[in-house]
Amino acid sequence: MTPAHDHQLAPGGRTPLAELLRGHRLRAGLTQAELAQRAGIGVRTVRDLERGRSSRPQRTTVELLADALGLTDGPRAAFLTTARGRVTVPAVAADPGRAPAAGSAPGEPHPAGTPIALPPPVELIGRERDLTDLAALLTTGHWPRVVTLVGLAGVGKTALALAVAHEVVTAYSGGVAGVLVGEGSDAADVLAAMSAVLGAARLPDLAVRLRNRPALLLVDAAERAPDPLAEALRQLTDAVPSLRVLVTGRHPVGVPGELVRPVAPLDVPPADVVDAADLARYPAAALFAARLARVRPEPPDPRELPALAALVRRLGGLPLAIELMAARGRILDLDELLDRYGDRVLDLASPDLGRRGWEAAEPAGSGRARTAVAVTLREAVATSYRLLAASERAAVRRLSAFGNRWSVELAEELLADEADRDGAVVVDPVPLLDRLVELGLVSVRGAGPFRFRLLDAVRDFAVERAAGLGELTAIRRRHAVVVARLVTRTAPDLVGAKLPAAVRQLDEATSDISAALAHAATDDPLTALRLAAALTRWWRLRGRDVSGRQWLRRLLADPRTADADPVLRAWALLGVARLAAEHGAGAQELPAARAALDVFAAHGEVTGELEARTVLCALLVATGEHDEGREQAQAVLALATQHGRIRDMAVAQNNLTWHEIRLGDLTGARRRLAIVDRLAAQCDERRLRLLARANLADVARLQGRYAEAVEQGRRVAGALADLGDPGHRRRVLGTVGLALAGDGRLDEAVDVLAELRAEARPVPLPGPAVPVDGPPAVASPSRRDLVPSGSALPDGVVAARSGPVSPGAVVPSPSGSGRLGWPVGQGRAGTAVATPQPEEGIVALIEGTVALHRGDRELAAEWFGAAVEAGVDGQYRRDVVEALVGLAASTGDPAVLDRLDRACRESGIRLLPYEQDLLRGLRPVG
Repeated sequence: MTPAHDHQLAPGGRTPLAELLRGHRLRAGLTQAELAQRAGIGVRTVRDLERGRSSRPQRTTVELLADALGLTDGPRAAFLTTARGRVTVPAVAADPGRAPAAGSAPGEPHPAGTPIALPPPVELIGRERDLTDLAALLTTGHWPRVVTLVGLAGVGKTALALAVAHEVVTAYSGGVAGVLVGEGSDAADVLAAMSAVLGAARLPDLAVRLRNRPALLLVDAAERAPDPLAEALRQLTDAVPSLRVLVTGRHPVGVPGELVRPVAPLDVPPADVVDAADLARYPAAALFAARLARVRPEPPDPRELPALAALVRRLGGLPLAIELMAARGRILDLDELLDRYGDRVLDLASPDLGRRGWEAAEPAGSGRARTAVAVTLREAVATSYRLLAASERAAVRRLSAFGNRWSVELAEELLADEADRDGAVVVDPVPLLDRLVELGLVSVRGAGPFRFRLLDAVRDFAVERAAGLGELTAIRRRHAVVVARLVTRTAPDLVGAKLPAAVRQLDEATSDISAALAHAATDDPLTALRLAAALTRWWRLRGRDVSGRQWLRRLLADPRTADADPVLRAWALLGVARLAAEHGAGAQELPAARAALDVFAAHGEVTGELEARTVLCALLVATGEHDEGREQAQAVLALATQHGRIRDMAVAQNNLTWHEIRLGDLTGARRRLAIVDRLAAQCDERRLRLLARANLADVARLQGRYAEAVEQGRRVAGALADLGDPGHRRRVLGTVGLALAGDGRLDEAVDVLAELRAEARPVPLPGPAVPVDGPPAVASPSRRDLVPSGSALPDGVVAARSGPVSPGAVVPSPSGSGRLGWPVGQGRAGTAVATPQPEEGIVALIEGTVALHRGDRELAAEWFGAAVEAGVDGQYRRDVVEALVGLAASTGDPAVLDRLDRACRESGIRLLPYEQDLLRGLRPVG
C-alpha cells in the first residue's frame, strides 16, 4: 500500500531502531556522549543511529550498545532483533511499564490506560463495514484466537488491521501491540519480538504477565517468514490463552483455529455513474479524489469525471494502484491519465511497494536520499501468483478470459477439458475458488450466481502470462463456447414470466458476450453464429437491433458457416428480419423471414414456425400487405391452438386485435383483448395480462369511453410501477392523458403531461452499442424505438394502436415513434442513450388535443404537426393518422386532408366515428 495504507512511519518519524536506542538511553539517564564513552564508540555513531541515518549497524556495535545500556533478557533480544532488521517492533516507552500510545510521544500513556505499542491509525475510506465486523469479531467471545487478513499487496490489509487494533484497545487490558515480520526471520526471532513487544523477556514470563488479562497482538507481513511465524504463533497461543492475534499477509498462516478474512478492493462505480455526488458514494472514486487533492488544489472538472470513473474501474478498486495513479495527477489531467496509463496498470510502480512504514526510513531533512528499488504492481501480483500450484496457475489463466463476474457453473465449464466440448467431464471448481478467495485473488460480491471476479490486476497479469505461454487463443475459444452455451440456455426464458431474470443474467454477462462474439467471429465463426442467433431477443430488448443485425448478416455471409445446421441458419435469418423490423428496415429482410419459415416448416420446428409467421405478420403490415399479414397471424393462432401453446395463442390474439382496430371494429378488438387476458392468466403471464389491459384502456379511449379508459389506465400504470416497468408505465400514462384531454378534463391532462415530462430522462443501455472488433458500422435510422434499461417486456405483445410485431418485441406506444418518440443518441463510450424531446410522440398528441379543446387552433396545429413528424419514420401508421386528423381539424388545410387520405390508403386504416365527426364539414370522408 501507499503511505495511507500499508506503510507507516515509526512514531515521531524515526526508525524503530532509533526509537529503541533513544528510549533506552533516556531511561538510563545518559547523554549521547556518555553512552558513546561507555560503549567505546564514537558519539557520531550514536547520533546517526538515533537520527535514523544508520539503520543497519554492525553487530559488534549493537552488542556494545546493549552492554553499555545494561540490557538483558527480553529487552536485549528485542534490541538485537530490531537492529538485525528481521522483525520490527514499535518504539519502547520511556516508562518501562507502559508503551507509547498511538500518535503520542514516547512515555505518554494511552488515554484509556491500556498499554499500546502500534503505529498510529490512518484514514480509511470505504472500509467502515470491514472495520465494524472485525472489531466485533475481536471483542466478542474467545474465538477465533487468530484472525488473518489476506489479499494482494496494496489492497489495504495493514491499514485495516491498524485501524481495527486501535478500535478495540479498550477491550484488551493486557495491552495491544504489533510486530512486523522481516525477511529471513526464524521462529526464535519472531517469538522473542512478540514477547518483548508485549512486555516480557521470555514466553513463560509473558504467560504469567497476561494471566487472565486479554491482549491483542498485530503481526504484519506474514508472508515474509510463513513457516517460522506459524511455529511461533502455535507456541504463543498455546502458552497464553488470553492472547488473540490479528495477522496480515498474502496467504493464511495455517495455524489451528485460524479465521481467514480476505480483504477485497474498494467498490468502483458502474459505467453509467459520472455525477460528482454519485461518484462520491463509491469508495474507490472517493479515495482517488482524496489523494488527487494532495497533489493539485482544484477538484476534478465535471468533464474529467467520466475519466475518473473509468480510471478507478480500470484499476479494479485496488487502493495502492489508485494512489499511485492519483499521484500522477500533479502533471496530467484525468483524461491524459486514462489515455496514458489505462492499458498499463501493471506497470505502475512505487519504491514503497512491499515495504511497511514500520521499517527503516530516512528522516526528513537528513540530507541523504533513501535508496529503494521501484517495484511494479506486476511484480506484486506475481508474488501471490507464485504461491499457487501449477494447476491452480493454469486455472487462473483460463479464468482471466471472463471480463466481468461469473458463476460457479461458468467456471466449471471453462475449466473442463478443452477436448470435452459437450461438457461431459465434470471438474468441481469449488476447492479452487476457495483457494483463490483465501489468497485474495478472487473477490466475491453479491448474492446472485454471478458473484465471482478475478481482481483486475490479477486478470491483467494472468492474460499476460497466457499470451506468453501461447495459450491465449485456445482460452478465448473455450470462453466463446462457454458463453454461447450460457446464452443458448437463457434465450428460451426471454419470453414469458422468466423474462426479467433472463434479461438480468445476460446484462451481467454483457462484456463477456461482446468479447466472445468478437473473438469467435474470427476464430470460430460457427460458435459465433450460434451465439448471435440466440442473442436476437436480448439485442432487441437492449436497443441493439442495428449492431445485432450487422453481426448476423456478417456471420451468415461467412463461407465457413455455409454448411452449418440449416435450422441454426434459419434462426439467424429470422433474427436478421426481426431486428430489421425494429428500425424500419423490415421490407429488406422479408425474403430472409420467408426463407426461415420454409426451413422450419420442412424440419417440423413448431417453435420456429410460430416465430417466423409472427415476424412475417409484422413485416407484411409494415410494407402495406395487410391482408397477408392478417393471414399469418391467423395461421399462428391455428398452429398454437393445435399444439396447445397457450402463450403463443395469446400473442396471436393480441396481434389480430390491431387488424380489427385498423378496420374500425373496436367491439371485436375488445372481445379479443378479453381472450388475451384469459389466456395470459392461464399461463401466469402477469405482465402480458397487464399490457393487454393497457391496450383495452386505449381501445376504450378510441370508443369515447374516456372515464373507463382513465380508470383502467391508472390501475395498470400503478401495477406496472410495482413491476419495475417504467417504459410501459409511461405509455399507459399517455393513454390516460389523451383520454382526459378528449373528455375535456384539461387540468388533469396537463398534470399527466407534467408527470410524463418529469420522467423523461436519458436511459443508458449497458455495454457498448457494437462489440469490440465488431462489424463495420452503418448509419442508424433517424428515429427508432428505445428500450429503457431494465424493462423486461413480454414477447410478441403489441399496443392496440400500433401493429403486430415479432415475438419478444417491445410494446409500441400510442405515441409518435414509440416510447414517447425519442430518438437515440450516442454516449461518450458508444452507449445508446435516449435524447428526451417532449414535443414528440404522445406528449405532442396530448398537447394538441388540449389546445384544440381550448379553441387555440394555431397551437393545436403546431403540436399535431410535431406528432406527425414524430411518427413519420414509424412502422405503423395509426399514430400518424390520429395526428393528421387533429392537424386537419385545426387547420382545414386541403393538403393535410390529402395526406391523411393517402396515409389511410397505404395503411388500410379506417377512420373511427369520432375522427369522422372532427372532419365533418371540411370534406366528406369515405
